[in-house]
Amino acid sequence: MNIVVLAGGISSERDVSLSSGATIYRALKERGHRAILLDVYLGYEWKSGEEAEDMDAIFESDRDWAEALGGVAVENPDISQIRALRPDGDKNFFGPNVLTICQRADAVFMALHGADGENGKVQACFDLMGITYTGTDYVSSAICMDKGISKELFAAHGIPTPAGVRFKKGQSRKDCGFPCVVKACCGGSSVGVSMAMTEQDYEKALEEAFKYDEEVIVEQYIEGREFSVGVMEGRALPVIEIAPVEGFYDYKNKYQPGAAVETCPAELTGEKTAELQKYAEKAFDALRLKSYARMDFRMNARGEFFCLEANTLPGMTPTSLLPQEAAAVGISYGELCERILETALKG
Repeated sequence: MNIVVLAGGISSERDVSLSSGATIYRALKERGHRAILLDVYLGYEWKSGEEAEDMDAIFESDRDWAEALGGVAVENPDISQIRALRPDGDKNFFGPNVLTICQRADAVFMALHGADGENGKVQACFDLMGITYTGTDYVSSAICMDKGISKELFAAHGIPTPAGVRFKKGQSRKDCGFPCVVKACCGGSSVGVSMAMTEQDYEKALEEAFKYDEEVIVEQYIEGREFSVGVMEGRALPVIEIAPVEGFYDYKNKYQPGAAVETCPAELTGEKTAELQKYAEKAFDALRLKSYARMDFRMNARGEFFCLEANTLPGMTPTSLLPQEAAAVGISYGELCERILETALKG
């Protein structure tokens, strides 16, 4: 099949997206697909003498589309440098020829992360243009991107979640006691997420979160163990436990090899494993998700689980959690990509 792997963009998770995209692209090429890797924001410029009618031939190219891409840096990228590459970027999010090429593909494999890629805007555009894409639809994407709405739905459907408050920049400040976790309301990869143990920590955490969003979530910190559960077409994969070598599971610890110890299947009793998987499937349904997603949890000392959030386009980097969970039940990385594609093509 002709596949566009769509990555990059101008969210704070740009580097993660490019790493996911490169890995997916190589896996699809190895399995015989005519795949190309596009940066959704920078796009593809016509070569000298090339015409729009030649775009079908782009899928036959022997170019290595991932050759120039690096790994995920320790710090999230400077997006202003990327924006500077597109003087017209404020008028059109999509880079040159992105939509034209995506329309000519059999499917677009969404390797986008963060704002625009996961908030439903790209998905809604693709729906209007008749472009087939992987992952969930625009409605559930928008719901999950807003952590406040997600928490409200968790509560309404009996899914335990940490107590918390939300407020916008300029509104009266709220808190829920210490220790607490401060998050940008719309974001991922733990960008704009900080833990606060004191009033001074709290002030710094708010300043950091407001760099990425006009609204923040402040929630109680659940001391204990951290888990993640992928769900594919409504059924939970094995549970994975994440234990950072130091600190908490922030941007650095998520994407730097060796920064966290990940155990899959997690060392839980059969009863606790089933309970956690049930909560993950319940969250999948409550958020109206489709295809696949990943739910993050913490468990306190009493063995109580708390759902933190859902990830509609989970990372597919070499250190990402979903591929590890799939591998635990014998699904290779390439096969995982194939299954995600098949679900998209089924509609």
